[in-house]
Amino acid sequence: MHPPDHSCPSCAGHDHPTIPEPRFRSGLISGRPVIELSGVSFAYDSREVLSDVNLTVSAGDFLAVIGPNGGGKTTLVKIILGLLAPGSGTVRVLGADPLAVRPAVGYVPQHALIQPSFPVTVRDVVLLGLRRGGGFFSTGRWPGYSAAEKQKALDTLDMVDMADLAGRRFDALSGGQKQRVLVARALISDPALLLFDEPTSNIDPQGKVCLFDLLSALSASITIVMVSHDLISASTRITSVAVVNTRLIQNRGRELTPTMLELIYGTHDASCPLDEYIKGMSSIFTAGGPRSHI
Repeated sequence: MHPPDHSCPSCAGHDHPTIPEPRFRSGLISGRPVIELSGVSFAYDSREVLSDVNLTVSAGDFLAVIGPNGGGKTTLVKIILGLLAPGSGTVRVLGADPLAVRPAVGYVPQHALIQPSFPVTVRDVVLLGLRRGGGFFSTGRWPGYSAAEKQKALDTLDMVDMADLAGRRFDALSGGQKQRVLVARALISDPALLLFDEPTSNIDPQGKVCLFDLLSALSASITIVMVSHDLISASTRITSVAVVNTRLIQNRGRELTPTMLELIYGTHDASCPLDEYIKGMSSIFTAGGPRSHI
């Protein structure tokens, strides 16, 4: 974690030396599969986006899925969430059909689907993540949320170091602060799995570092899958890595193998200036890589 810095634009100032341990769903045994994709393929019309994809994420994993834009990352996320059905293959999340376990999956999108001028507070955004009970359309109580639900929203904001800004309008936050609020919105339902789609897009460098700190703290008690096109963002404290570019290659360790790099960048001969760059990229994922201190 960073030393106290109340000018940090991405959080409330790092008041806590560590992020309080969240209240995530219990009952998952470490090493038991949380996500299982077997032989999954998908095409838009006649254009194949994913081909024979196999992926296993176990309880307690922190998996980074990286790849180029247009390589199928967003399609992969939608299939895991059950928003798309694969053309072939099987998908199991927490041992069941993805749609059957949606309440147990916390999803953090790249952008918040909230109108910029809509006068919603930080706490209101977090409350939108409640899967059952409460809410503006709750049976027998109109309008609003219960006192217990509002307190739970504040407790969840405390986990991501944003409780001090609970009453601020969401549209007044920085990009990094908004991402932390979206993480809290995903966490309030006590998910078993946290799925990020391009979490560092449109965030300043300081905000990226703060978000990496947050993910590292959360990964001690929840299974995380982070999808990104940014190799550097994927070099935080992950436990395994996968690359996707129509095909998918997974490594249960942190290393980006030459085969994985070829899937992202293609093959290059020794005279190509990119060849040496590609050979050195895997070092950022090793124990002695330049981001190992984060």
